[in-house]
Amino acid sequence: MDKITVCMGSSCFGKGNQATAEAVTQFIEEHKLEDKIEVAGCLCSGNCAKGPNIMINDKLISGVSEQSIGAVVAKELELVL
Repeated sequence: MDKITVCMGSSCFGKGNQATAEAVTQFIEEHKLEDKIEVAGCLCSGNCAKGPNIMINDKLISGVSEQSIGAVVAKELELVL
């Protein structure tokens, strides 16, 4: 199972990661991927200056947004939608 971890530290949260987390959940539900992708939050991914950040499996991805998250997830997990 793949895992997406959304940073919810104060910097990333302030830069919009709450909306990004909601968009991730919506993307997973729309594409019926609930049994393939787990979503979690963390307090700080340690890369505040380049945030908002997410982790997909063990890869840190910076500068994500609510608008870009679907394409980022599809690309990183090599999903065919």
